[in-house]
Amino acid sequence: MTDTAIEHQTIRLRRRAPIRARTFWAYGGLIFGALIMLYPLLWMLMSSFKPDALIFAQPTSLPTKLDLTNYVKGWFATDPSFGRYYINSFIVCLGAVIGNVFACSLTAFAFARLNFPLKKTLFAIMMMTLMLPHHVILIPQYILFSKLGWVNTYLPLIAPKFLATDAFFIFLMVQFIRGIPRELDEAATIDGCGMFRIFVEIIFPLLTPALVTTIIFTFIWTYNDFFSQLIYLTSPNTLTVPVGLRSLIGNSGGVYGQLLAMSVLSLVPTFIVFMVFQKRLVEGISTSGLKG
Repeated sequence: MTDTAIEHQTIRLRRRAPIRARTFWAYGGLIFGALIMLYPLLWMLMSSFKPDALIFAQPTSLPTKLDLTNYVKGWFATDPSFGRYYINSFIVCLGAVIGNVFACSLTAFAFARLNFPLKKTLFAIMMMTLMLPHHVILIPQYILFSKLGWVNTYLPLIAPKFLATDAFFIFLMVQFIRGIPRELDEAATIDGCGMFRIFVEIIFPLLTPALVTTIIFTFIWTYNDFFSQLIYLTSPNTLTVPVGLRSLIGNSGGVYGQLLAMSVLSLVPTFIVFMVFQKRLVEGISTSGLKG
């Protein structure tokens, strides 16, 4: 190798050194930040396998063995068991998902494709509801549902979803539908399709990315909703997982290991849903945001 080639190689290595250093510090910072955010979760996971005496006495030590005593005792610590709470949560989540997919898609189709009086005004009012705190309408809603006899049932948590009350998902689908060529609607109209058939056979199948996003967010938000479920569900047989964890605090008598064990199990459904549908979730948000 000539002196000139050696010199050029040395220059290239010197130029790469700052880039490698910046990459090292960038990845190092990200890893450090991730460890800080994950530490409470890791601590909860490790402590769920420890006896209560060691949870706070040795908070940073790893468990010596995988003792499932806390999981078994915590599962049956309440009456009914935590299995019933999971079933109740899935019932509420399923109803909320079906309601949002059905009502929000129809409403979004109306705003994106139909022409009717005060369309822009109604759309603006709908968007304004995104800035309305849930606590503002909490008392009027509770009075209404109480007069209807819906308290201590799942109807207050499911029925509003069939009335297209989640403006975020409507806006998401409206943006997506606006990106679907209107030529498809015109071709279907020539073939004799009405607006409802256009929606069912053309628009709805093409809405899959936005629908998947709606399903994922609705499931996670409904599953983790503690406040609304605490207000409307009072009977032990109707409690969901978040409210069941709260009841476990009173029933366990300060047994922290059981509470931590059930907290770990309560994260499993949302973790599975997010990991399975992570790619579709990102695609749905990005494609809906790019539609003009």
